[in-house]
Formats: sequence, C-alpha cells, structure tokens
Amino acid sequence: MADVPSMEALEALLRRLPGIGPRSAQRICYDLLVRKRNLLPQLAAALERAHAAVRFCERCNNLSEAPLCSICRGEQRDHSVLCIVESPADLRAIEATGVFSGDFFVLMGHLSPLDGVGPEALHLDRLSQRLAETGLQEVIFATNPTLEGEATAQFLAELVPAGITISRIAHGVPVGGELEYVDRGTLGRAMHGRRLLDE
Repeated sequence: MADVPSMEALEALLRRLPGIGPRSAQRICYDLLVRKRNLLPQLAAALERAHAAVRFCERCNNLSEAPLCSICRGEQRDHSVLCIVESPADLRAIEATGVFSGDFFVLMGHLSPLDGVGPEALHLDRLSQRLAETGLQEVIFATNPTLEGEATAQFLAELVPAGITISRIAHGVPVGGELEYVDRGTLGRAMHGRRLLDE
C-alpha cells in the first residue's frame, strides 16, 4: 500500500521474523491495525522492556534478566553434566521434558560456512571457560540433527578436555527437525538414549 508507508515498514519488519512470510505479515498488520489496535501500545512497551532488560547469562549464554539465569542459579542442578544446545528455544524444550537436571550452554547458532557463520559466532571463549571448570564429567551435544548441527557437534567435541565423556542425544528426533518443535516424549527419549560421540 503505497499510501500507508508506516504499515509497509511494519510488514517488512515482520517478514524478517522466522516463519512469517509476506501474506502472514500482511494479515498480522491488518489484525493489529483494525481489530486489535489496543494491543499496539502494549506490544511496543513489551518489546522496549525486553530490549532493555534481556541479556546473556554470564555462565551459560542463555537469555536472562540477571547476570546468571535461573538454571545456573539452581542449587539442585547436576553441575558435572553439561548439555550444549543451539538456542534458548532448544534449552527450553529439553527442560520441559523434566528428564535432564544438569547444566546447559547455549551456542546461539551453529556452524554454517555458506551463511558466513563460523566458530567466532558460537561464543567459544565463554564455552571454553565452562569446559575448564573442575568437576565436569560429561558433555552432551544436543545440537539439531541437521548437517550443520552434526558438523557443529564434531567441531566442538575437539574442545572438550581429555577425561570428560562426550555424548550426543539419540536420534529419536527426526533428521532435519528442530528441537523446539519436537514433542516432549520424543525429546525425553532422545535425552535418555544419548550415545557417545565417537560411536
């Protein structure tokens, strides 16, 4: 709509979000501007608050409003086991299964040379600090079962100090799938059935 540039700008921003194409962006704009106008100020305020308050946990790289996230502050966690995931959504999916009580590290992505994503984008300095902590006995790679996820796990396994067990979640998760969309039962079985990375 050439005569409504502010709506076009909003649609363009919405299209940059995952899973929202041109038609979905247009429908969301119409819905917000016609039927749910009262949500616009609340949505804008919530986005501003999140932008100002949310940061990365200093220990695991998860999203948090405090220096340490609630998982890293948890006294009942098994700090001898570290699960490495690609995103906060993956962490949340594994936490929802209720079968894992160890620590996490969030990479915020995976290796993808074609997209220009190299090792420097995966917060390796913070991960190296976590891997160097005393008492760590096992590292579980729970990266997505995609080519990029597998390559990322193989690359990061080289960083794990000798003497620490390295495992990979079982492939009950469909190949090419993403953890945040897998049902709890399948993801729980995948965590229980993890295997050693060199098998």
